[in-house]
Amino acid sequence: MSDRPDRLSPSEIARSSKRCLDRTPHHRVLSETSFYYFAYGSCMCPIDLQRTLGESTRDYVVGTAVLDGYRLAFNRRSRRRNCGVLDVVRDDNARVEGVLYRLPWRLSDRLDEREEIPTGGYRRETIAVQCGDRHYSDVRTYVVVNKLPRELAPNDWYFNVVLRGAVTCGLSEAYCWRLFEHMYRLQQQQGAIELPRSA
Repeated sequence: MSDRPDRLSPSEIARSSKRCLDRTPHHRVLSETSFYYFAYGSCMCPIDLQRTLGESTRDYVVGTAVLDGYRLAFNRRSRRRNCGVLDVVRDDNARVEGVLYRLPWRLSDRLDEREEIPTGGYRRETIAVQCGDRHYSDVRTYVVVNKLPRELAPNDWYFNVVLRGAVTCGLSEAYCWRLFEHMYRLQQQQGAIELPRSA
């Protein structure tokens, strides 16, 4: 790991970015069958999700949401990204902030593919979230199937994608800083372990 890693703090991202969604929940009214999806990692920003789904997803945003009874953890090594990636784990004393989407059902298979359902990376989990003053049940999210025994640090690219999504989509400032500190601490710990090997 370099002395000056290529990552931005929540404050730097906030200064350099436009919000990708407004604080007020609003979304396109779908005439087709749809499902609710809670994103807590790299899919939080509609621009990043658009790359996978092949169409703009900004209009499918319902708003920022809170998942009670879970915490974030980097419990999986992604072969595609070659680093630790996010998971949500049950924890009665924690909560996870993220973005709630209402997506057309025709995008379901593409989302499953992104989350590596066919190869056993993640699996669907049905949850309930709070978005503004409304409670949503029967919401889809994804959890890691085979969890690592301990967390694995994200690389700088994944670090920035997750944090940029959190900040630009309007998650609370306190949560964004906790997310930053969690990822930074994991990188520092991993760097300290790897340093003696390379010395």
